[in-house]
Amino acid sequence: MEPLWKLVFLMEPAPVTLILTAIAVTFGSALRALNYGKEMEKNRDLSEASITLDRSQALMIPVMSSCSLLMMFYLFSSVSQLLTAFTAIASISSLYFCFSPYISHVKSQFNLSDPFISRCCSKPLTRIQSLLLFLCITTVAAWLVSGHWVLNNMLGISLCVAFVSHVRLPNIKVCAMLLICLFVYDIFWVFYSEWFFGANVMVAVATQQASNPVHTVANSLSLPGLQLITKKLELPVKIVFPRNLLGGVVPGNTATDFMMLGLGDMAIPSMLLALVLCFDHRKENISLSPHKGYKYIWYATIGYAVGLVTALAAGILTHSPQPALLYLVPSTLGPVVVISWTRKELKELWEGSSPNLTEKTHSTEV
Repeated sequence: MEPLWKLVFLMEPAPVTLILTAIAVTFGSALRALNYGKEMEKNRDLSEASITLDRSQALMIPVMSSCSLLMMFYLFSSVSQLLTAFTAIASISSLYFCFSPYISHVKSQFNLSDPFISRCCSKPLTRIQSLLLFLCITTVAAWLVSGHWVLNNMLGISLCVAFVSHVRLPNIKVCAMLLICLFVYDIFWVFYSEWFFGANVMVAVATQQASNPVHTVANSLSLPGLQLITKKLELPVKIVFPRNLLGGVVPGNTATDFMMLGLGDMAIPSMLLALVLCFDHRKENISLSPHKGYKYIWYATIGYAVGLVTALAAGILTHSPQPALLYLVPSTLGPVVVISWTRKELKELWEGSSPNLTEKTHSTEV
């Protein structure tokens, strides 16, 4: 156990930046999910890409996550290039999804003409959309070449935002089931996996670097500038910040040079935040039952901040990796359940609202 004075480390630039970034990403993901839900109500085609989890699907997430974790633990070197290629494609799509609303806003604000330039694909592209797609591809290409942590974070954040918008929870009942299962999942793989597999599986997978397929291809073709392409990549399944943030630490040296937070530690709480934000929005639109007191989104967001700081503090004091969901699940789900119970709204949150008739999300009865 480290002395308490070491908690001063939380005031250094890297932890502060990590905390603020994580809070902004979780809240921003929930807000984007709310806005995307409004878009789906207007455009039925969009809802085809969205899925609302039922109980069985929620229970399968920890199971499938465990299988994926073990696969990457034992076979990572064999599949790392395939994972990198898949991640690159997913990142392009996620970046496009994140930035497209801003492009639409700019077009409407300045009344820009935006003619279609391609009608050969399933979704025709306009000139500005094509430019945005090109910028997204360029960003991912820059990450593949440099492996810079800033680009890694940008891609990771976009993946988180896109995931929360497209994978939704119908009510607190399914949400609580998912969070509790992942609570157990995180504790097991961080604290107890070494007993069964001889190593901390979660930490081993989180700190592995993938082989860069771009470097492999360039090397096989003896292309010039090979030394400029990084051999190994941190996959954007986490956000990372150099511990000596203002000192300009060179990225990619060792995993210990960076503070990190897994995307799951942002995406999973964001699903809860998205759920309560949609509930807040719906209550606002019902004049007969306005909210009493603060909205649930603020309780959940503050709870997330408290849980994240607690997780980082525990990591410093114990000098060991901590399962962030051990702290984030109680600090986010707990306040929402307690406050909704005191307001006599728990039943409404627990069962959820009836689905909108204009939505065609792939949901089933729970």
